Amino acid sequence: MFLSEILAISAAACIALSGMIIGELAGRVPLLVLTRWQMVASFLMTGAASLAVGGWSTIAPWQAGALALSSLFGIIIASTTYFAAIFIAGPRQTALLFSLTAPFALLSGYLWLGETVSVQQGFGIALVLAGVLLAIGAGKPRQDGRRQGRTDAASPPGRLALGVALGVITALGQALGSLAARPAMAAGAEPFTAMAIRSGIAALFFVALLPLGVPGTRSAVVLPMRTRLLAIASAFFGTGLGMSLLMAALAHGNVGIVSTLSSLTPVLILPMVWARTGHAPPASAWAGALLAVAGTALISLQIGPAP
Repeated sequence: MFLSEILAISAAACIALSGMIIGELAGRVPLLVLTRWQMVASFLMTGAASLAVGGWSTIAPWQAGALALSSLFGIIIASTTYFAAIFIAGPRQTALLFSLTAPFALLSGYLWLGETVSVQQGFGIALVLAGVLLAIGAGKPRQDGRRQGRTDAASPPGRLALGVALGVITALGQALGSLAARPAMAAGAEPFTAMAIRSGIAALFFVALLPLGVPGTRSAVVLPMRTRLLAIASAFFGTGLGMSLLMAALAHGNVGIVSTLSSLTPVLILPMVWARTGHAPPASAWAGALLAVAGTALISLQIGPAP
């Protein structure tokens, strides 16, 4: 296996592990507190990496503006709904819903950038939707990332609907964030610096909520150090190591292949859920995750002649 493929699969595994860690924090850390910690930690990690490679000098003012808009959709909105979706629906369901990012990105490019959608990519969109519907409709939601020993009881229908809605908003926000950042990245913005700008703007936003007294921005109790370390670990494996591995994979390999392999998160998270909870995910979860990855492959890879 080539280096880029190994890096892409490793990135998917890191993002899956990050989701599992976030699931462990459900009920322990208020949502906005976790989001603030994540964004500050992510900025420190990516900002340090940018300084190491000298990336700050590569950003023009108009690129910074595009990345700020990308931060609004892809981080401030999408990260908050992503964590909320994990808290409500669990990491397995959220990882699967995150697969909708590829179809949303493709359709956004079609609507706003005039990009074409081939028959193959249309079929890929259908596969992703089928996989999501199969896994969520046939498989009852479980509290995947919660503590060992708790039963994986099904969530009430209203709670499931809320979790699904938050997951869809996350995927749409990520797609719009990628769309906004695309011109800046195409113009040569250094990846670590771009991520530092995006996470830094989000960190400033969530820190600014503190003096405003927004409910949920402070914890009612003093959180133990283990909980704080788990939050930092989720940022390290997700935004820090996971995104760094993905950037390295894109630098060394084919974009379509890397995008497909890095979308394996819904599959790789299933054995993690199994190991953590002691309950095997239902067959519909495996089938739905594989369908979603296959659909992403059709969207990302050009098979046969270009349209």
